[in-house]
Amino acid sequence: MPRTLRWAVAQSSVTEDPTNPEHLRASGTEVRRLMREAQAGGARLVQFPEGAITYPDKKVMSSGAGGTLAAADWGRVAWDVVRAEAEAVARLAGELGLWVAFGSIHPLTPPHRPHNSLYVVSDKGELVGRYDKRYLSHSELSYLYTPGVDPLVFEIDGIRFGVALCIEANFPELFAEYEKLDVDCVLLSAMADDAGLAALAQAYAILHNYWVGYAVPAQFGTTAPARIIAPGGRQLASCAGNSRPGLALATLDLERPDPDVAMALRLARPWRRKARSGLYDSHLVSGDERSDVRTEF
Repeated sequence: MPRTLRWAVAQSSVTEDPTNPEHLRASGTEVRRLMREAQAGGARLVQFPEGAITYPDKKVMSSGAGGTLAAADWGRVAWDVVRAEAEAVARLAGELGLWVAFGSIHPLTPPHRPHNSLYVVSDKGELVGRYDKRYLSHSELSYLYTPGVDPLVFEIDGIRFGVALCIEANFPELFAEYEKLDVDCVLLSAMADDAGLAALAQAYAILHNYWVGYAVPAQFGTTAPARIIAPGGRQLASCAGNSRPGLALATLDLERPDPDVAMALRLARPWRRKARSGLYDSHLVSGDERSDVRTEF
């Protein structure tokens, strides 16, 4: 049976004020509008940015006087609205028969700080996984969140996906870990106005020979829009380079890929795994002076 999947990566408008119910509802409404567009475009999965429902600004959330930075006052969040919007996304996913990965904040038991998370909802409308950001920025760790612990791998139609968030692109061990976990694709969702992160997304597609989805907020789309990158590094689709919400759509095909993708999947990836497994040990030379002495021509 062919293993293919039509996939959409979104750039949606992300609110940084979770204390404002109207802003939260606007984010949820836009996410659901883009879900409908993705489904109309034949998508089986749609990926949204980090904090698609909300990504709290450290200054907005600060408990310090006069805007000084201090630990976040999470009691000010409209948690009932955050949850209602997330549940509405899940319900629509079930109605559309669409898998959805979207970012938001996940409350823990007080006084513990929340996680910065990416929720994965199945085409049945069920929350089947949650990825909690493991590597946090200085501000996130100092003022905002509890770090996560584990990777997340989920499967759709026999295709395996891993998840990473924003600054985690700067930690290559996470992406090497997903290669070892045998994923076919990594969803990298960000809240950053940073072309370098998009370059890193492409680099991981080259290094590990899997697909990478790069989702960013619409307000940062001018710098580096949302995109889908094939194994080997070729860009398959991209949102327009502007600050408007939109979708990039492409087909992930494990059976009949283009020649460059076939090279990445069927030759480069297996060879690199073999090279890391002790392939060279029997070819090493010991005791040869011409090899051991490195200060002579």
